[in-house]
Amino acid sequence: MRKVFITSLILFAVILFPSCSHDNWLEEEPPHLITSETLYTNLDGFESGLNGLYSLVRQERQGRDNSLSEYLTADIAMLGTDNYVPNGRGGFGFIALNWDTRNVSTDSNFSYIFLWLYKVVNAANTIITQAETRTDVDWSGGQGTQMENKNRVIAEAKAIRAWAYRHLTFNWGDVPLNLEESTGSNIKSDWTRTPVNEVRKQMIKDWRAAEPYIGIEPSMQGRISKGAVQHYLSEMYLTLKKPDSALIWADKCINTPNYKLVTERYGVRANQPGVPFMDMFYDGNSNREEGNLEALWVFQFEYNAIGGGGSIMRRYHNGTGANRLVPINGILPLQFTIERGSRGISREAPNKFALDLYESQDDRFSNYAIRHYYTLKTAAENAPAPADELPEGYQYGDKIWLNYENDLTGLANNRVLDYPFVRKWDAAETDIIDLPLTYNDQVYLRISETYLLKAEAQFKLGDAAAAAETINFIRRRANASEITASDITMDFILDERSRELITEEHRRYTLLRTGKWLERVKAHNFRGGQTATARDTLYPIPQIVIDANLTKPMPQNPGFN
Repeated sequence: MRKVFITSLILFAVILFPSCSHDNWLEEEPPHLITSETLYTNLDGFESGLNGLYSLVRQERQGRDNSLSEYLTADIAMLGTDNYVPNGRGGFGFIALNWDTRNVSTDSNFSYIFLWLYKVVNAANTIITQAETRTDVDWSGGQGTQMENKNRVIAEAKAIRAWAYRHLTFNWGDVPLNLEESTGSNIKSDWTRTPVNEVRKQMIKDWRAAEPYIGIEPSMQGRISKGAVQHYLSEMYLTLKKPDSALIWADKCINTPNYKLVTERYGVRANQPGVPFMDMFYDGNSNREEGNLEALWVFQFEYNAIGGGGSIMRRYHNGTGANRLVPINGILPLQFTIERGSRGISREAPNKFALDLYESQDDRFSNYAIRHYYTLKTAAENAPAPADELPEGYQYGDKIWLNYENDLTGLANNRVLDYPFVRKWDAAETDIIDLPLTYNDQVYLRISETYLLKAEAQFKLGDAAAAAETINFIRRRANASEITASDITMDFILDERSRELITEEHRRYTLLRTGKWLERVKAHNFRGGQTATARDTLYPIPQIVIDANLTKPMPQNPGFN
């Protein structure tokens, strides 16, 4: 049985009551009151704090406020790019359709995400401070020595703090850098925005400090691994234009025998038709213990379990389109089934540019990876759902094809129903077919992306032949044709990232750090891209943050005053 996170109640208690002294409370503390002083007394307390920290991190793939919200947190890093566009309006899609009028400091998307990330920072700071400064902690337990346990707890918290600042710097540039636990005695109203490169140097410092103490295998399902830390170091060195260092850290990850590309079928659907590329995305296959040696970090979700959470990735990425809403000759033929991905609302989709990047034989473009058609099925084939309804002229076994002959264009509130969608987020098996959430454990970071960072570093160091061979490792797995040095450009590497990582990578960040966001959005995104300008390479600092900085003016990003 997979492990799941405890509820984030403890974490929020720690945020609300990070430190208490007897000067502020009655001499006899109520035993039910959880504070950093009462929680962080032993290893179990720190593990609970880390669980709460990772529960916050997991909200990236949930709705805002960890809810059934229509607002997918991850969209701020993925939508409105060269390869992924709104399919109708909703959530961050309003901004991605109308950069000129909706990318404003008062938008609630920005305030929620900005404050969420600083909750992560504050929770990490609390763990780090308590672990580093207290002398009364019982660190015994688990698999390590007391010193190993202490170092590992601090390392995980530092790695997550850097993860939060990665989001903050790519989205807002200069941001306040805070490395201290927030207590009642150090509340500030005069925050200063730290230059982005100083923040990134601290991120590298955190990751490098953490890397020796985090295991090749995560300390618990859902937690960060050594390979993920090495991956982020490689990416950040590329961002800072240090490809030699980026190559070193990518190789550290890639050369670890425990991490390897999935090249053969495995796991729960190994005996069913499919392709190796997609096995890691099936429920029961995503974790390393389940055979996914490609995974560097896997988010945990569990149906009908305390703290199990639930993701809305399927709701946003999977097409309601063909799930009953594609009319054929006046009939809505298709039933909701698990095999069809279950319930989705298709708020966003790959554009024609993204779909046209694939060769026809590429496994990443097969119907297992991107839904191109549905097969009409009998009741026995659809069970427990009923049989599909047959439009005139159709028989069971016939295919209903989705269509991307025309690109997703325009700014109107129209959802294209019969459009292909990425199947990485198809539903998990549950006893309710049309649940609004999905409960698969989800691959968050995998080594194929590290290969692409390595190729980028090799290209920037002038070794296009080596970059081509690195990319060929990935393309061979997908049955794509091999490439040579003459094919390698920065745009080709970005195209390959799209083919491999669509709906997974933080595409906006990739385009920003390579200086390609505006160029490629203008060239390929015809559903909102025409409204973007250079100012939109950063988001506005949320107005509520500026207003709360009462004793020192906080400057806004250019173009948003």
